Amino acid sequence: MKITIPTHQQNARQVARNLGYAEFDDPNSGQISYTRRLSSNFYPRFHLYIEEKKGQMTFNLHLDQKQVSYKGHTAHSGEYDGELVEQEGERIKKEISGSASANSASAFSPIRRIKK
Repeated sequence: MKITIPTHQQNARQVARNLGYAEFDDPNSGQISYTRRLSSNFYPRFHLYIEEKKGQMTFNLHLDQKQVSYKGHTAHSGEYDGELVEQEGERIKKEISGSASANSASAFSPIRRIKK
C-alpha cells in the first residue's frame, strides 16, 4: 500500500518514530526502512519504506508475515494489501492528518502516552 503526503517539518525518520516505527538498517541491502511489531515476536510486523522527493513523502507499507525462508533469497511472505494493511494505512493517515492540524510543539502526537 502506498500513501503520499506533503512533506512536513519533520524528516522521514522522525515521522516514522512518531508513528511507532523503529528504524531498520538492512544488513543485506544497506537500505533504511522502518518496522512496527504486532506482538513481542519479531514477526509478523509492519514494514515501511519512506521516500522523500519533490515536497512529498511516499510511504510504502506492507506486512511481513515471516522471515526469508530460503538462503540467498530476499523474498518473504509480505502482504501489500488486506485488512491489517488497510487498517494500518488508515491509522497512519489519521495520525498524520490529526497531527498536522494540532497546535503543539511537535508536529506529530505520540501514539501512546506514558503516565508519570
